[in-house]
Amino acid sequence: MSLEYRICTRCIMDTSDPEISFDESGACNHCRQHDRFIADHVPVGEEAESQLKALVQRIKEKGKGKKYDCIIGLSGGVDSTYVALLVKRLGLRPLAVHLDNGWNSELAVQNVENIVNKLGFDLYTIVINWEEFKALQLAYLKAGVVDLEATSDHAIVATMYKLGKEHDIHFVIGGTNFATESILPKSWYYQRKDDLVNLKDILKKFGSGIKLKTFPTLGFPKLVYYNIFHRVEWISILNLVSYIKEDVKNEIKEVLNWKDYGGKHHESIITKFYQSYILPQKFGYDKRRAHLSSLICSGQITRAEALAEMDANVYKNKEELENDIEYIIKKLGISRQEFDDIITGEKREHDSFRNDLWQRKLFYGSIDLLKSFKRKFGK
Repeated sequence: MSLEYRICTRCIMDTSDPEISFDESGACNHCRQHDRFIADHVPVGEEAESQLKALVQRIKEKGKGKKYDCIIGLSGGVDSTYVALLVKRLGLRPLAVHLDNGWNSELAVQNVENIVNKLGFDLYTIVINWEEFKALQLAYLKAGVVDLEATSDHAIVATMYKLGKEHDIHFVIGGTNFATESILPKSWYYQRKDDLVNLKDILKKFGSGIKLKTFPTLGFPKLVYYNIFHRVEWISILNLVSYIKEDVKNEIKEVLNWKDYGGKHHESIITKFYQSYILPQKFGYDKRRAHLSSLICSGQITRAEALAEMDANVYKNKEELENDIEYIIKKLGISRQEFDDIITGEKREHDSFRNDLWQRKLFYGSIDLLKSFKRKFGK
């Protein structure tokens, strides 16, 4: 049963999140969760400086005598660009990793090249086999699952672990942060990005028969292996510094000659289209609502400013949208009718396909059982 429409009185999250709840003042659960995250995980002032200093020291100590002491992902977006600038200023020696899945905008390519050249970083580019990736993305689109981006995310995470082991690097420094990304409903994405069982089953049921021969894969058993034999720590360094999005944009423009894309994650053509058209049209989700709500809760914009931005279309006119649709379907090798059938077709949960949840429950259940046994019978 659909919920009666309601919008938060503090941020702009609304009942497009089917699991949203509101308190007596009309504020939503996402606002309350944001406040808890900030209180529990985001130090300020001297405490933040102390934690950052200790973290950098640990990374440098662990990386002594090695070519690199950390890995950073570099999409060319605001967050990853600022991470690159930060680690340079902190005196770290990163290996920068970039995903080329065939959908990079020309501006993203220019920004990434400019960043690594100005900062003097080595760049490792993951070049995905296009036929494999096209088959995988088409399978996700035809399956009607919500998280098309899980295909790229899986490859990135798998590569980070692989490179960490190959180069004996124990830290991955990412651009995730609570200041601008604290809010995202769980129903709007698939949480287990490394779920290889789910990925392969979707490909098997809706793919073209192509096998993943070169696509970087992880999966839960391999994840356990990496964590036992080569532990990698994932760091959200932006939670240890003041992160005001507009100030950061101005800084990276000035220092790195970075060029703006006009929207969050618009450095990727498919991500822009997925977030701006597929999600709203097929699923009723507009990620701008979550991104803007995060900025409201962190005090970076007002609620009125966010609502005004929501009123503006991502696509300036119908012609611009149609040009993107034509580009997308041509690159994917499908007809306009096939595309329209995808948009209007059945929606399915990721967990309606085979997945690795049973593996995780078995593994962590065994760990809990072992801990309980040791507490009861151990010394």
